[in-house]
Amino acid sequence: MADPITEQQALDAYSAIVTSVAEKVLPAVASIRIGRGARGYGGAGSAVVITPDGFLVTSAHVVAAGNRATASFIDGNEYEVDVVGADPLSDLAVARARAATLQPASIGNAEQLRVGQLVVAIGNPMGFSGSVTSGVVSGLGRSLATADGNGHRRFIEDVIQTDAALNPGNSGGALADAQARLIGVNTAVAGMGLGLAVPMNATTQAILAALMRNGRVRRGYLGIAGGTRPLPPHVAERLGRKAGVEVHEVVAGSPAAGGQLRGGDVIVSVGEAGVSKAGDLQRLMVEAAIGKKLKLTVLRGDRLIDLDVIPVELS
Repeated sequence: MADPITEQQALDAYSAIVTSVAEKVLPAVASIRIGRGARGYGGAGSAVVITPDGFLVTSAHVVAAGNRATASFIDGNEYEVDVVGADPLSDLAVARARAATLQPASIGNAEQLRVGQLVVAIGNPMGFSGSVTSGVVSGLGRSLATADGNGHRRFIEDVIQTDAALNPGNSGGALADAQARLIGVNTAVAGMGLGLAVPMNATTQAILAALMRNGRVRRGYLGIAGGTRPLPPHVAERLGRKAGVEVHEVVAGSPAAGGQLRGGDVIVSVGEAGVSKAGDLQRLMVEAAIGKKLKLTVLRGDRLIDLDVIPVELS
């Protein structure tokens, strides 16, 4: 029988993983400063290179201050950057550096994450470039309500919660797994005391592709915040699935409010498609859904009822 691993050996192994991830991901993470024309810079944050020809992913709220920026890398190189497009619903944005070639991060899939898994956050908090923190995945499938600079409420769906420390300036930086794959884009939310990241998965890859191609993403908007909730056994057996999306909050004046959705309702299907987490709803709010009547089947109390909603375009 092998000898048990000592505490020191466990700590050495943990440090070795974090060090290895940092060495591989740091060259792909930039510190960006957002310009506001003649008035100088309007904000700062982080960004991650995702293609060799200079495309970077960052947070939509980071680039809200302007359409031009500079990106500085750990090797000392600095490039002018053009903001290509942003999608407020996912809090993702794409920019492109005026560089011949850059070192991209390896892209992972957040759908494979498990609670308790080791993650490493890399960004530029408080102006300290190339900062590295680590922690574990604390929760998955969260829904985050925030507000933009104009006071408009929006929801970021299906975010990753981690205990890796994040501070202003980390937004737009990399959340990586133990194999140094980009599995999330960090978002630092003032006053929340949480590490949160937008996941890299099939949905967000499609969003980034649309931003790179067209500079925008046409999205449907319902106006709820929600999260996964297990279904009662008799409902789960009837529907053939174990969970739905519980409505935590309904935005006043939104399509959800007009469709009579209430807090506490559990959405189990949209049209013929079953939903079990916030990301399922987000995937269905595509361009084709805008302005079209959608049937939502919800569990209210102990009854399944149908409600009609008409998504509007997210502005």
